[in-house]
Amino acid sequence: MKKHTEEFRQEAVRIALTSGLLRRRVAADLGIGLSTLGKWVSKYRPQGLSARPEADLAKENERLRLENRVLKEERDILKKATQFFASQRP
Repeated sequence: MKKHTEEFRQEAVRIALTSGLLRRRVAADLGIGLSTLGKWVSKYRPQGLSARPEADLAKENERLRLENRVLKEERDILKKATQFFASQRP
């Protein structure tokens, strides 16, 4: 049985909770069992983390909406520029 340091366990939990990867993938990448990672997450999960994902999702949604709006504006400008330059050809 391989003994992992406390720091390794906490980092594994941080990766599992914040990376967006499936826990199965995180466990495989770190060379530990899925059940082991699950136990570590239960033990080391920061208190108050349960309410945090909704706030993070709302913030990410807001960021993506802004990015989407900017990209649409850029696309519209490029369409107009393309039409303008196409009309200028002899």
